[in-house]
Amino acid sequence: MTPLRIDLQMPDERRTVAVPGAEAALPLTEVLARRGFPLNARCGGRGLCGGCEVELRTGSLSRVADGARVDAGAARLKACQMRLHGEGVGLEVPAGSLLRHQPAVVSEFRLNIPWARDPLAPGARYGAAVDVGTTTVALLLCDLATGTVAGEASAFNAQIRFGEDVVTRIQRCASESDALRQLQRAVAEETIMPLLCEACRQSGVAPGDVGAMVVAGNTTMLHLLAGVDPTFMGIFPFRPAFLGHRVFAPGDLGLVFGGPSARVHLLPGAAAYVGADLAAGMIATGMIYEDGPVLLIDVGTNGEIIAKAGNRLVGCATAAGPAFEGAGLTSGMRAVTGAIEHMRLRTEPFGAELGLIGAASRPLGICGSAYVDFLLEARRSGILQANGRFEGAFSSRAGDAVQIDAQGRKLLLHAHGASGPIWISELDIARLLQAKAAIAAGSLTLLELLGIAPSDVKGVYLAGGFGFHLSLEHAIGCGLLPGFVADQIHVVGNTSLGGAFLALNDQRLVGEMVGACAAMEVIELNLQAGFENAFIDQLALP
Repeated sequence: MTPLRIDLQMPDERRTVAVPGAEAALPLTEVLARRGFPLNARCGGRGLCGGCEVELRTGSLSRVADGARVDAGAARLKACQMRLHGEGVGLEVPAGSLLRHQPAVVSEFRLNIPWARDPLAPGARYGAAVDVGTTTVALLLCDLATGTVAGEASAFNAQIRFGEDVVTRIQRCASESDALRQLQRAVAEETIMPLLCEACRQSGVAPGDVGAMVVAGNTTMLHLLAGVDPTFMGIFPFRPAFLGHRVFAPGDLGLVFGGPSARVHLLPGAAAYVGADLAAGMIATGMIYEDGPVLLIDVGTNGEIIAKAGNRLVGCATAAGPAFEGAGLTSGMRAVTGAIEHMRLRTEPFGAELGLIGAASRPLGICGSAYVDFLLEARRSGILQANGRFEGAFSSRAGDAVQIDAQGRKLLLHAHGASGPIWISELDIARLLQAKAAIAAGSLTLLELLGIAPSDVKGVYLAGGFGFHLSLEHAIGCGLLPGFVADQIHVVGNTSLGGAFLALNDQRLVGEMVGACAAMEVIELNLQAGFENAFIDQLALP
């Protein structure tokens, strides 16, 4: 049998390949991959994404599902759902359908899907991806010609001086006429611009050469960056002014980079408290291309959770607060050099073995992963009761290691930290337990809504910076991830930044985020039967 011919028109070359009859029944994606032209089938060839779309210029194809004939001139076709029809064809393969990059691990996140080199700003050489968090902001400078990271920088969000959480900042906008302008200036001019300049300095790139910026973040942060009043998100029914993908000139936001064509893209979100950071996470983890059941749990300043089972996608936000980022805790801090990232406790006599990030000789404070260690170790060794209070017998024999002040008892972990003694107080523990209970109860409530037990979940994507340092055994043991086992959990890091990076490099992913947000059912946990009881149950240490 004479081989069939496929004429390929790609952005930078034309090629012709021959396909023997034995392979003609295979999906086009498989046929082309075998000949060195893999397409961007990030959903595994199940027709769930638009990553492998091609245009049929000449000839005919058949649908894999039913054999129906499709002639030239049809709209873009998903190559994974098509096969040859017994004749040669001419295909145009756009840049966005060519597989240029495999799944990868960057310093701050894990990307579980392949992506094309089809930038959101085709004429730009450099672009920036930004995650605007309530507490911290992270930025990557990307070489759009290669899809690689050229520079990176992060810092606290300067809005912190106006309040540590989104509710406080929303209330400030409602009560002070100038607050919105101040908050926009804080995040744009005082935070994002210095980070962009630092990333450009690292790579020898001028800010004027940056042609695009893609921003992910929770819905409140994107409103404040855009200078849009978020007040209505602070009162029921929590309606944002916008949720869709929005595009601005940098100067409209107080940013200075690029030329006249430079643009800032704010990624889409699903609801007031399930924002673009979660939309970006759904893409970076690849969960929207899976049948599931799968969970995405983002443990940041706000706790957000998404569950997917079959075609059903549900999401919620929990009032976890910033405890696992160290905010509001006596010795809490982010995971930076000098922070305690792991600890082990002994009781006879009491002592703490502390593991620090980097080569620091004295600890600066405690980050989230070490607090999780503490909850498990202290409960297991009899230091803590189930309610988070110190055991009386332990307190009696611990001597000066346990002291009492206006906030109750506190435990000395290190007497000579870089900035003074390192303590954990009962108030700290109470805040950690509230954050832990919010995440745990939210996860269990979504699974119950879908009729799924934790043991049936195929994968739990744990997002958020502290996950990279976390002991999964301790996270499960203290009740943060109740009912799961370590093999189910995948630590994926800052998927908000990862999704922004992907959207910057592969513009079709923006549309896929829009579709996922439109398909999601957003659940108000406080209206769900059983959530309050689950939250109270999860306040206890196992």
